[in-house]
Amino acid sequence: MATSTDIAQYIVDQCSGAGRIDLKKMMGEYCIYCDGILFGLICDDNLFIKPTDAGRAILREEIMRSPYPGAKECFLIDDLDDSDYLAELIKVTLPNLPAPKPKKKKSTGK
Repeated sequence: MATSTDIAQYIVDQCSGAGRIDLKKMMGEYCIYCDGILFGLICDDNLFIKPTDAGRAILREEIMRSPYPGAKECFLIDDLDDSDYLAELIKVTLPNLPAPKPKKKKSTGK
């Protein structure tokens, strides 16, 4: 089941207190970024955040699930209505995630 665009937009709106939130659609689901850093996925209308010790320390309830078959387990966030909580969770998670890899320049073939 693919994520609905309405749910994806709601999650973006709820997370916006953490910084600039962007989505990249991939096969009916979404990668979700804050200030250019991939911090989670939206799959089957659910928000999954990459697990970190800092995030674990402020989770209200730790639920670990795989967003799709074969994926590593992530925090399943079941409280999408508290935007302050989501923003704080993302803010403490980001510093513990790897920086995005620089994009390779396209060769001109010369």
